[in-house]
Amino acid sequence: MLNDRGIEFEYREYKKEPLSEAELRDVLKKLGAGPRDVLRKRDATKLGLSGDETDAQLIALMAENPTLLERPIGVVGKKAAVGRPPEALLELV
Repeated sequence: MLNDRGIEFEYREYKKEPLSEAELRDVLKKLGAGPRDVLRKRDATKLGLSGDETDAQLIALMAENPTLLERPIGVVGKKAAVGRPPEALLELV
């Protein structure tokens, strides 16, 4: 979709180069969201998460298990958006 519109972007393979805890905190701040807001529920269930984890615990778990994080996430400057639906990423440009 971004390619079709001629929008340049840099893709980061989340499994090969997962976000660090600090990067996750930064992205969450830009999203204006907490870790539960971007938690993939199905993957959380697979890992046996109870839902009672603290934000700090969830961020650490997301850094260790990047599949827990909703994706794609676009970041432009001080703004970020979860690409669900994909058109949400267009709001960043």
